[in-house]
Amino acid sequence: MRVGLFATCLTDTFFPETAKATVRLLERLGCRVEFPLAQTCCGQMHFNTGYAKQAKPLARDYAELFGDYDAVVAPSGSCTGMVRDIHPGLTASPIAARTYELSEFLVDVLEVTEVGAYFPHRVTYHPTCHSLRMLGVGEKPLRLLRAVRGLDLVELPESSSCCGFGGTFAVKNAETSTAMLTDKMHHVIGTAAEVLTAGDNSCLMHIGGGLSRLRSGVRPVHLAEILASTEEEPWSSATR
Repeated sequence: MRVGLFATCLTDTFFPETAKATVRLLERLGCRVEFPLAQTCCGQMHFNTGYAKQAKPLARDYAELFGDYDAVVAPSGSCTGMVRDIHPGLTASPIAARTYELSEFLVDVLEVTEVGAYFPHRVTYHPTCHSLRMLGVGEKPLRLLRAVRGLDLVELPESSSCCGFGGTFAVKNAETSTAMLTDKMHHVIGTAAEVLTAGDNSCLMHIGGGLSRLRSGVRPVHLAEILASTEEEPWSSATR
């Protein structure tokens, strides 16, 4: 299967190791992965802030750039939700229906849950809002994590509650966002997990920043990096 990797702005700029892990994982599973260098923003920030007109050319560029791929995979439920749910209303975009968040691509398209991963750590999982509510990924990330050898998965209390990031929400409603973050950190620390994982680096950046300021010792690690890690080749950024 010829797969286009849509890295997303945040991952490409701040967390490139997540994109590399996604490539390594998909290639291990037999996919031919390509990274179109001309990719740009999906337009989510524009659209959510009321600039739908400015989001249209970005949606059009996405459709043209990725249109020939069998599937597009993004390590982000947030950006995948934008492409699949909003892009068709902005431009003709048949590729939108073939754009997948990583965990749903693995489980629904490749039909795998055991991906050969090894990650000997105590881990808790935060289901991000877009992946949970817009895409409906449900238990897919948990099924993948349960199949990772050596991983001790602990349930996160009130896991479905928002972490408070929400893109521009955290800027426009800083006090509310901070209160939501405080609740989320309390639950994460209560699990005694070594690692917090999720399918979106935006949420991991938000929660991880708070956990770092508290000197909690809990490390944020994207789901892709855990699944890319093997006993023979541990994923460096996930184990440091």
